[in-house]
Amino acid sequence: MGPSTVLDHARAAFHARDWTRAFDTFRTADAHEPLTADDLDLFARSAYLVGRDDDCATLCERAFSAHLDADDPERAGLSAFWLCFLLMNRGEVARAGGWLARAQHLTEPGRPDCATRGLLMLPAAVQDMHANRPADALPSFTAAQAIGRACGDADLVALSTLGIGQCRILLGDVAGGLGTLDEVMVGVSLDEVSPVVAGLVYCAVIEACQGTFELQRAREWTRALGRWCDAQPGLVPFRGQCLVHRAEILQLEGAWTEAMDLARLAFRRLSDPPGQPAVGMALYEQGELHRLRGEFDEAEDAYRRAGRLGREIQPGMALLRLRQGDTDAALAGIRRALGESLPLYRPRLLAGHAEIALAVGDVAAARRSADELAALAGEQDAPALSAIAEQVTGAVLLAEGAPRAALDRLRRSCGLWRGFEAPYECARVRVLQGRCCAFRDLHAEPDLRDLARRPGRPAARGRLTTREIEVLRAVATGKTNRAVARELVLSEKTVARHLSNIFTKLDVSSRAAATAYAYEHHLL
Repeated sequence: MGPSTVLDHARAAFHARDWTRAFDTFRTADAHEPLTADDLDLFARSAYLVGRDDDCATLCERAFSAHLDADDPERAGLSAFWLCFLLMNRGEVARAGGWLARAQHLTEPGRPDCATRGLLMLPAAVQDMHANRPADALPSFTAAQAIGRACGDADLVALSTLGIGQCRILLGDVAGGLGTLDEVMVGVSLDEVSPVVAGLVYCAVIEACQGTFELQRAREWTRALGRWCDAQPGLVPFRGQCLVHRAEILQLEGAWTEAMDLARLAFRRLSDPPGQPAVGMALYEQGELHRLRGEFDEAEDAYRRAGRLGREIQPGMALLRLRQGDTDAALAGIRRALGESLPLYRPRLLAGHAEIALAVGDVAAARRSADELAALAGEQDAPALSAIAEQVTGAVLLAEGAPRAALDRLRRSCGLWRGFEAPYECARVRVLQGRCCAFRDLHAEPDLRDLARRPGRPAARGRLTTREIEVLRAVATGKTNRAVARELVLSEKTVARHLSNIFTKLDVSSRAAATAYAYEHHLL
């Protein structure tokens, strides 16, 4: 088989989106003779899509030189743009800036606008946006979008419109920003953009939906991303990130075992080859699941590893410290994160801060966070954010000795969580509802006053044996009796007997009520 035939196979594999075969075949062809600049571009894209970032960087540099040799400065600038994009994602900002400046020199001021000129406007705009300067970034994204539309470049239109939507969200126009992102996704779903751009847009839009608590949108686009990834053999960067997003949805739905399996698979895929930015997301998700399941050592390890990779580890780490009884560390961590947070990420931090403040008896601080959270929820039509705000406000009202008012808020929260089929969140709210009903119906004013001034109660472990606590923890993660038996190396009959004893000791009649007790008494 001659070199030209190998190249034909490589190009065919690229256009068929068989990225592993494309990369391997281009590499075989490259060993026989130098590739053209266009083939080097395809080779570089293939390398990126199979996760070979070092090879991609080298190939972009070769493509840049080859385009210059062919007297095509615009295509050389395009190769430099993608190299700059890759380097920025890897944190090599100085090197990326050097390549960006070199590419910009190729676009002469007197030349008419072209796609390359528009693309080269994006890195600085992205930096402004990530530095919480969306008002500075928006004009650049808008100008780039106009260039993309004028020259008919779908990739430039998609990336610039994505930036416009993200800026609008950061500027407080959440509805407008999400509408703009939906517009971008139309082009992606119609297969109008290149695979790299499609993957970037998918992940950015899902992240924006999660950040703005548009959970139904996040579910829909996560499923679409999964189908897109599954259709492309060998895809690495977006396939791993897709698994993290799937795990986040499964966590919400209470399928914690399946969520952990996906988070671990995502970590493996994102770690080989190393250096992929989203690996920190996979570790943080593992930390969340370990924390919820009461596996505190494993949770701490996952959070720390995620932090070393640049992932913000709050509120997860602070809530873990609370469960471990280290309230000073919990407060310090959550306060630090709140002081540094962008507006988009404040709601989860505020909810975490309110929970920790209530646990240490600082009801006034919890009230401040609850009020800010309620104000944010009032600015946006997002049922999930409203569910969190109502839940936190209900908890604060209960601590303030107002169970009737608290119960109204908690009922609204529970109804919203049921709409999302979120059993764990529903269980947490029901615990608070039960306390409201008990204190209200009994007119237990001393208990209400005591509740308003004391920290959360310590875990009531003494009533259950060690084995019963293990069974309860497993049941609380949604496992069946058979799954619990397999995990703890017991018979199903023994698990059923332990569960019966647990129900009797706790005076509950269902697995959901036992789960609520486990959360209330810090057994998870």
